[in-house]
Amino acid sequence: MSPLSSNAPHGQSTLRTVQVLGGGNAASGAHVRSLAEGLVARGVRVTVCAPVDADRAYDFSGAGAEHVHVPRSSDPASVAALRAVCTDADLVHAHGLHASFRSVLALSGRRTPLVVTWHDRAQAQGARAQFLRLLERRVVRTASVVLGTSSDLVDRARSTGARDARLAAVGLPGQRRPVVLDDPDRLRPKVRAELGATGRPLLIAVGSLDRHRGYDVLLDAARAWRDLDPVPLLVIAGEGPQRPALQRRIEDEGLPVRLIGRREDVPELLAAADLALLTSSWESRSVLAQEALYARVPLVATRVGGIPDLVGDAAELVPYGDPVALAATVVRLLADPGRREELRESGVRQAAGWPTEDETVAQVLSVYDELTQPRPLA
Repeated sequence: MSPLSSNAPHGQSTLRTVQVLGGGNAASGAHVRSLAEGLVARGVRVTVCAPVDADRAYDFSGAGAEHVHVPRSSDPASVAALRAVCTDADLVHAHGLHASFRSVLALSGRRTPLVVTWHDRAQAQGARAQFLRLLERRVVRTASVVLGTSSDLVDRARSTGARDARLAAVGLPGQRRPVVLDDPDRLRPKVRAELGATGRPLLIAVGSLDRHRGYDVLLDAARAWRDLDPVPLLVIAGEGPQRPALQRRIEDEGLPVRLIGRREDVPELLAAADLALLTSSWESRSVLAQEALYARVPLVATRVGGIPDLVGDAAELVPYGDPVALAATVVRLLADPGRREELRESGVRQAAGWPTEDETVAQVLSVYDELTQPRPLA
């Protein structure tokens, strides 16, 4: 009898799962926290293996799960620690490539089912890219089921050798959804004044200052709207290795751009913005794209990865790496309040069709049930 269909009180599950997380980026960390809460509410015993800083950020214990510190490293000590935690697990669910590879090593020689969720694609070039492809191949050929958060990730898993790859229903956790204020005009002046955007359009981009985010292209586009009156202000929230180079360009070229570092008030920033900009070379289910549409903020995004499927016709899409197209789209939208309102309304409709957190948990439980059902004798 499956642990999911056992004689637990009130039909609840006696299933014990181990959720394995690496560093815990904005998408995967929030997803595991939401998933753990939903599973625990349905009677599933959940242990989250993640670095201690991920537990501080997402409070897995507060969701009712047990947290065990396991470093992000795949060294023998970390793998041994993970293997020990997984000893009595009915099923292990790993999130992200590095966590998945550690899980493959930890489960070596065991028949414990492994579910893998890919939230994004590793960004690397040259020899490291080849190495990561080898890890991907090892993971997907070992996993019982691979869940991809976008159709191109599912295709990638299948082409790499996955036995069973499916599209994941991943809802944006409620705590990440911007609250649509009854009177946003009360908040906007204060935030815009703080950012230096009083009396001028405010453009917001959010994300780590890494090369794949395309911020160099965004700065190229910013040169084109310096001639507008009033000049729009671009604010980029995030930290990362590209900050010194970006700041140098902003100062040397006199660009109307501010880097404001990592912020905890992204919902307030979005509520004050005229446009949200997403310029990455690849994204799956972009958190910023979802937050922008929930907040009724017109979005301009690159036509890459899972973005077209995610936003449908509720955003203006431009080619990656094309600052001319990006700048022209921004200028056109700033001059067209009617089109911005169309995008706001389309965004509300699009977001209404996205999976809920309950639907996310239901899909995962369905997969768990398949994998923990006893197999008939041959």
